[in-house]
Amino acid sequence: MTDATSRLLRLLSLLQTPRDWPGAALAERLGVSPRTLRRDVDRLRALGYRVRAVKGPDGGYRLDAGAELPPLLFDDEQAVALAVALRTQAGAAGGLGEAAAGALATMRQVLPARLRHRLDALRFAVLPAGPAASAAVEPATLLALTAAIDRREVLRFDHAGAGAPAGGPPRRVEPHHLVTRGGLWYLVAWDLDRDDWRTFRADRVTPRTPTGPRFARREVPGGDVGAFVAERFRGGPGDAGGGWPCRGEAVLALPAAEVAPFAGDAVVEAVGPGRSRVLAGSWSWPALAAWLGRFDAEIEAVSPPELSDAFAALAARYARAATPRGA
Repeated sequence: MTDATSRLLRLLSLLQTPRDWPGAALAERLGVSPRTLRRDVDRLRALGYRVRAVKGPDGGYRLDAGAELPPLLFDDEQAVALAVALRTQAGAAGGLGEAAAGALATMRQVLPARLRHRLDALRFAVLPAGPAASAAVEPATLLALTAAIDRREVLRFDHAGAGAPAGGPPRRVEPHHLVTRGGLWYLVAWDLDRDDWRTFRADRVTPRTPTGPRFARREVPGGDVGAFVAERFRGGPGDAGGGWPCRGEAVLALPAAEVAPFAGDAVVEAVGPGRSRVLAGSWSWPALAAWLGRFDAEIEAVSPPELSDAFAALAARYARAATPRGA
């Protein structure tokens, strides 16, 4: 990419921020003279972008929405993010799947070869929608994970999960699948140090370089990565102790649509009008009971007994806290 093209891309990125940009501020951010800035603005206008001059003491610019779609310019991270979004939609159920697949194919044709090859290696599974959640994952992280999966190379990474010691040794895994579910990304891998399958949140993974030796790919238990990950979320046999130590369920007097956006990695199922079953885990039974109580709704059908006992203990504790001192 030439310096002029790179600068034009940077200018467009700045103008996409919904604000008026003083000309002097834009020129300073780009490291160019006001005259060069004016020429770059004219180039964007020639490409179809509606860059409006803003009147004022210093003058400035604003990017207006156009009536027609001009040529689109993306930096590498934006291109990866868009490709991921389109591929996720193309692999999901719904009426937009075919249109998303077509848009992805069109986008691929105009990408430079180096980026096209990286996106071609970006393969992942889209699982049925789970509880609504989101966590930012760097595009570079997704590319690093899928590259290690594609090349079958041992991956070393720092993990920021619950209970992970700060500054501890890196995890060493054989990466097998990257999956997305309910707005979250997961790496399914064979943990070499624990000699077992593990599922890692991708937003908590920081890959290290270089990668390790190549490995012979193992078969995911059951042969179906979607079923395997779903079983992990339910705390079934596939969890093998790698998830929360305390898992339970309860029925809340709230619709599933109101619970799911705040349920994190719990499983939420609608069980009737205004009622939902929540299967969740935590590091202790009182913590799980307190987490369920935050939904401010009637709770019933609690299991296992340890979770019921935790509710009773919390109720007594809260009653004491609510009693005025000296009463």
